[in-house]
Amino acid sequence: MAATADIELIVLNYTKFGENSIVLHTLSREYGRRSFLVRIGQKTSMALFLPLNILEAQIRENPKSTLGYAGKFTARTALNGIRNNLYKNSMTLFMSEVLFKTLAEGADEDGIYDWCLREIMTLDSLDRDFSNFHLLFLLEFAIALGFRPTLEDLLPFVKDNASLVRRLLALPYEEAMLVPMTGQTRNDLCAAIIEYLEFHTETRINIKSLGVLRELFG
Repeated sequence: MAATADIELIVLNYTKFGENSIVLHTLSREYGRRSFLVRIGQKTSMALFLPLNILEAQIRENPKSTLGYAGKFTARTALNGIRNNLYKNSMTLFMSEVLFKTLAEGADEDGIYDWCLREIMTLDSLDRDFSNFHLLFLLEFAIALGFRPTLEDLLPFVKDNASLVRRLLALPYEEAMLVPMTGQTRNDLCAAIIEYLEFHTETRINIKSLGVLRELFG
């Protein structure tokens, strides 16, 4: 069971596995969407495994299982702009849940890792006016998956909010971030774009963290 070279990965989620282990769900260039068994000790900082943390880890394959092992974690960046902000932390919870529930285990979409990395670093660097960030994230996620939504594609889902979607699709990123809308409208658009993703991926995406965003940005 030889160790591979260290790889960079993004944390999507983790599941407790017994008393001293977790199954860590990740995204990486080398493996795409992949889960690994991680041994947890008394000195293990669980803060390492916060949603969308960018880590370096050593991977060991298990010849008897598709579930390999990951260990020797180090954080590639502190993401202070996210971790010191309640709203941004909530967005990372939402983003990671969307990725976790949309990308199937073993999926290796071309370019998805580097796109996701850019999204994380963009959110980390924003200091204000990021209330629309999760909407643009969803639209760009659809593009990253190869759907490239048009207004016509989205009309059955967004309905009365078509004019707002037209602006989000047409404006440069910085201006789209500033499109004014009420909290309720933002929530409705978010749910509508998720329905669009569900339709095209043929996957039920039940996003529990959406309720947190509704409370914060409503």
